[in-house]
Amino acid sequence: MSDEEWERFLRESVAGAPGAPVEPSARAREVGRRLRERPGQPEGWRSYSPGRPRRKTGWYVAGLAAVALLAVALFPQQLVGWFGDEGGQDGKPLAAESASPRQAPGAEPALRPTLAEPFRGSPAARWADGAAGVAVPEAKATGWMDTAQVEQALQQSREFMAAAGLDSRVLRGERPTQAIALLNPHQKDVQEYLRRALSSTAATPEADPLRLFSRFRPEQARLVGDVVKTRGRLTYREGKRGAVEVTADVTFVYPVTQASGNAGPDAEVIRTIVRRKVVMSWDNPAEVITEPGTMSLVSYALDMTNGGCSGPTGYFEPPFGTTEKQSADTAHQVDPYDRSKPIDTSDGTATAGNGCATATRS
Repeated sequence: MSDEEWERFLRESVAGAPGAPVEPSARAREVGRRLRERPGQPEGWRSYSPGRPRRKTGWYVAGLAAVALLAVALFPQQLVGWFGDEGGQDGKPLAAESASPRQAPGAEPALRPTLAEPFRGSPAARWADGAAGVAVPEAKATGWMDTAQVEQALQQSREFMAAAGLDSRVLRGERPTQAIALLNPHQKDVQEYLRRALSSTAATPEADPLRLFSRFRPEQARLVGDVVKTRGRLTYREGKRGAVEVTADVTFVYPVTQASGNAGPDAEVIRTIVRRKVVMSWDNPAEVITEPGTMSLVSYALDMTNGGCSGPTGYFEPPFGTTEKQSADTAHQVDPYDRSKPIDTSDGTATAGNGCATATRS
């Protein structure tokens, strides 16, 4: 803007000339009319909006469906576990058990366990390894214990279950030293049971070490690999005289093969499945004679399949060579993976007058 134009602008501003109404031009009137007739954002003269193509999805969806059906027909086993199968070998690990299951795990494909894949065809394929499969609840002050003491009692309760059912030395038939160290030495009936059950004499129904400890004869069976699958949880409440009563309900799956058998791909692998329910009382030392870091046993129960059907011997005895000969019309059949039902207190070996129970799957 030149100096002359600036001075003229200042004079007109003072005089008020810019406030006078201005008649719109003919072009402005034409643009306004078009906007009123066609509301919305005007399209730029250099802009371009491609037309939307018609959707042709029918043949595409049909093609995908045909491919999926063909894949299922040709490769059914490879696809198991892709869509949330409860026990598929390729499925994701299950979340920890936080409550009692409402039903048994879903059916599995009929896949035989092998030395390379001992949990193939089993719901346990998605279970956790070892003590990690025993869920521990949040600790809260209960009875005579504060929160920290309850947390310690829960951890030691899980340690007892691991020492009794997972220790490799105990599995080979050795003395369960670590588990015994957690038992109240002043509980006379339990100490008498331990003395009789772990002696060199033959086991009896009243003094069978399998009621608490998992053991195999090393000359008969050996564990396949070093993994035992587990699933279960701990719960707790206030017990007698203010004690903290912890209940462990845990299922152990032991894949075993013959100690001196075939080590090739055709070797027989049997899964011995053991469910234990142990109730432990962490007593108030002001009320009960006990030792620090030990607990009293309230009760213990065992449910077992594929671990022997004869009288108690003190060891699990997997039925090698008989898996194909088991009768299909046995009167008593059990699903060893069904944790929705109460534990069978018959020890999973026999029923009154009906012979040995048969597992519906292993």
